[in-house]
Amino acid sequence: MSTPVKKVPIHLQSAQNRLLIKNGKVVNEDGIVDSDVYIEDGIIRQMGRNLIIPGGTRTIDARGKYVMPGGIDPHTHFELELMGAKSIDDFYQGTKAAVAGGTTMIIDFAFPQKDETILEAYERYRETADEKVCCDYALHVAVTSWSPKVKEEMALLTREHGVNSFKVFMTYSFMLRDPDLIEIFKACKELGALAMVHAENGDIITENTKKLLAAGVTGPEGHEMSRPEEVEAEAVTRACTIASQVNCPLYVVHVMSRSGAEALEAARKRGVCVLGETLAAAVGTDGTNYAHKCWRHAAGHVLSPPLRPDPNTPLVLLNYLTSPVYVSALSSKSAADAVSAKRAEGVVVFGETLASHVGIDGTEQYGKDIEKARRFVTSPPLRPDSTTPAYLIEHLAQDGLQVIGSDNCTFNAEQKAIGKDDFSKIPNGVNGVEDRMSVLWEKGVHAGIMDPTRFVAVTSTNAAKIFNIYPRKGVIAVGSDADIVVWDPNRKRTISAQTHVQAVDFNIFEGMEVHGVPEYVIVSGRVCVDECELKAVHGFGKFVETPTFCNYVYDMIEEREKRPRGVPRSEAEAKKYADEDAAMAKAREAAKAAAAATAAALRNQTNGIHECPKPKLKPVDCVPTLPESAVMTPSSKGPRMEGQRNLQDSTFSISEDVEEARRACIRVNNPPGGRSAGGFW
Repeated sequence: MSTPVKKVPIHLQSAQNRLLIKNGKVVNEDGIVDSDVYIEDGIIRQMGRNLIIPGGTRTIDARGKYVMPGGIDPHTHFELELMGAKSIDDFYQGTKAAVAGGTTMIIDFAFPQKDETILEAYERYRETADEKVCCDYALHVAVTSWSPKVKEEMALLTREHGVNSFKVFMTYSFMLRDPDLIEIFKACKELGALAMVHAENGDIITENTKKLLAAGVTGPEGHEMSRPEEVEAEAVTRACTIASQVNCPLYVVHVMSRSGAEALEAARKRGVCVLGETLAAAVGTDGTNYAHKCWRHAAGHVLSPPLRPDPNTPLVLLNYLTSPVYVSALSSKSAADAVSAKRAEGVVVFGETLASHVGIDGTEQYGKDIEKARRFVTSPPLRPDSTTPAYLIEHLAQDGLQVIGSDNCTFNAEQKAIGKDDFSKIPNGVNGVEDRMSVLWEKGVHAGIMDPTRFVAVTSTNAAKIFNIYPRKGVIAVGSDADIVVWDPNRKRTISAQTHVQAVDFNIFEGMEVHGVPEYVIVSGRVCVDECELKAVHGFGKFVETPTFCNYVYDMIEEREKRPRGVPRSEAEAKKYADEDAAMAKAREAAKAAAAATAAALRNQTNGIHECPKPKLKPVDCVPTLPESAVMTPSSKGPRMEGQRNLQDSTFSISEDVEEARRACIRVNNPPGGRSAGGFW
């Protein structure tokens, strides 16, 4: 499908085709350098000091600022129809908000509707997004059922349409069972694609939901109660195990809990090719919002997996980010732990957490304000443990998690009210695409948990590598796309729904003061945020194909495949061992024959007496003949010659043989070290 031709607005023409960023500190994942950056026709052409550039070039002074790769948000849901509602941020408003926050590329999900094939879903999303996006974008494709036709269309999407990632669900009505997961993971490996998984145990969630509703729990707090951490961690572990056995790379989306992060990290340590993603929501808030007195506030935080009530979870998830199945939206400590455990075993798995999960917790879902509480409903849910965001931040910082996304899927208060009397009907989703980078900078870099290079890795570079668009994206280097953010680490702003760009009427980070603001945002060489003024352009972005067989991921898979090797056996060795076996068999037959002969002889005894010939004994030459005078003593080990001493006899004593008188002791009085015998001369 061809991308429509777009007219570049007048304010983006002329000198902006040539741009020089001077005096800044260029930050990539591998270091920080003082360098100028020259851009022409959307590509970085030169880097260094004292560059020779053509006249008419616009210059941006970045003194005291960081010059970083534009953010890549690998997890958004614009215009998604879910649970009877359609997300309020469309591809225009959503990508416009992304640019405002410093993100220059998003990856959305093509979800098939009922009776729609995955190829048809992809084409529908392309037709909708191409004419609206303000920045570059790519697409994952959701696989909600399995059949030979689905496998054929997966191959077609990878071969002809630039798709290299497929997402499966272990919860919701379109969840897939383990046998289907095995087949899909096998198909992904054959195609060189990346398997992505929403990891929660759907059967347990369904049972818990029934119990809670029967007990009269109908508010947003029930969302997190029905999805405890271990439900997330169990699914993470199971997905990693399947991926390990199939040897398919895995990406775990939205790690939302401490347990989930630990499980993912353990998997990585075992050698599993797994990558983990957390969310801005997970590091910026927590699940205590579900307890908020305002139902609207609590419902605004509903997402899945939920925010966790442990206030330390965001910090922990950030630490895990400082580490292929791609497990998305890990929200709990248990889930993060599960991915970590599988990676430790050698499974190629990656984990994602979300901005919401590191920015806040799930306590708001327990608030009295029912309207506020339902705003926090998402899946996996925010965890009410207020330590969860801190825990997730730790995982981000320590490479237990590799990516931070937003899982931006926004619904207004009116849409959230669909589930006013039943928490299971609240549309899942929160904001984050606009505030993802600022929230992580505040919670990670400004807090001293990660440095700017790690910030670049988890917000941009790792996603570019995982989805095989590096070094075109995710790095500031000669030849790369000019997707750049000039970041002012000293400027502050307060997040609010009153001032944000997104269309949604609520912000889960409301009132949070953040240090770190994008002063300039450059999309494909065009200045779209100019001194904090947003100038994003409708339809300016383009679709970016994501090739298969990414080296960053499949190199790990190839290494794992080298491990189980058969034993080489030549024909000569086979003949040798066959001859040995034949000789041993012949010896066994001879032994059996001898035993049979002995038994026959015993049966032929006469009068009960069996006379056997006595063997003839020959004297041993090496044993000396003892004379008649040799005697044996009770304590000796053998005979000895009479008149000779036996040193091994217990009665032997050397003192008895000493006949001369002993010399008496003589007392001497010498100084320490002995008395001098005289001088040297």
